[in-house]
Amino acid sequence: MSNAAKKLGTPVEDSTVGTLVSLIEDDQGGYRLAVELHAKLPGIDPVQAQRIMDEAHKTCPYSKALRGDASVKLMAD
Repeated sequence: MSNAAKKLGTPVEDSTVGTLVSLIEDDQGGYRLAVELHAKLPGIDPVQAQRIMDEAHKTCPYSKALRGDASVKLMAD
């Protein structure tokens, strides 16, 4: 997230990210992952924090691995 923040001109310090992972049943009786990422960016406006999370989600290796196969929800707390 710090790289995305720098790219957007809003460096962050002391940020934290929490994750909630759930199994959800799909239409075929199988299961998929649903992921919620909750970020705390002290001193950053909530709208800008969401922009930073959206930008980080584009390049994060974990996000890339899950893309198309899991539901991912980004939340700036």
